[in-house]
Amino acid sequence: MQVLGILGGMGPLATVKLFEMIVSMTDANNDQEHIHIIVDNNTKVPDRTSFLLDKNKENPNLLLIESAKRLEKAGVDLIVMPCNTAHYYYEEIKSYINIPFLNMIEETAIWIKENYPSLKKIGLLATDGTIKAGIYDEIFLKYDIEIITPSKDKQKYIYELIYNMKENKNQKSLDGIYSAMSEIENEGAEIFIAGCTEVSVALNTFKIEGEFVDPMKIISEKAIKLVGAKLKDKNN
Repeated sequence: MQVLGILGGMGPLATVKLFEMIVSMTDANNDQEHIHIIVDNNTKVPDRTSFLLDKNKENPNLLLIESAKRLEKAGVDLIVMPCNTAHYYYEEIKSYINIPFLNMIEETAIWIKENYPSLKKIGLLATDGTIKAGIYDEIFLKYDIEIITPSKDKQKYIYELIYNMKENKNQKSLDGIYSAMSEIENEGAEIFIAGCTEVSVALNTFKIEGEFVDPMKIISEKAIKLVGAKLKDKNN
């Protein structure tokens, strides 16, 4: 079985959640049948959204590359990165390493096309940086899927949720989240993408209702298979 590397810290809670997903979704009867995972929980990576919205802010790319190279040096065979916004730097990071690096956005598009072949529009709940940079739009266009995002007035509720999760603040109400989702549905979106790892965590934390695709779950399943472990039967 190969060694899996997690390029994490963006944020730490999302990194823990990905680790937990991989462990819980692996079919193993003992410790030895689980995957050897090395985590670089690099919390010093500058905020990705801040840079994408203001290029005068500190660029995260150097620390992301350092983390990837550190994981490669540690002996991992495959890297996954539980941060949607950081995938803006995916190609640059990949150019500095000589091991496979899964693209969570691409894997999500592939999964949706396989499981919702007739879907044409999907709602994205993500950071302002992910939306502005078109991180999902560019890849999903190749699969003939249109990305629908909230208006500026509604996006503020998604931003608030994401940073409440990062800052461990109480989320007083989900009304704004549901109003953003309703707006997206009215524009033709059939399902939603949890397009930020904090949104992925929030789905379970706050029991947010709706039909969601969770990129962290998709990347967990893919990583388990690629490193040679066995995926737990979903029916058990």
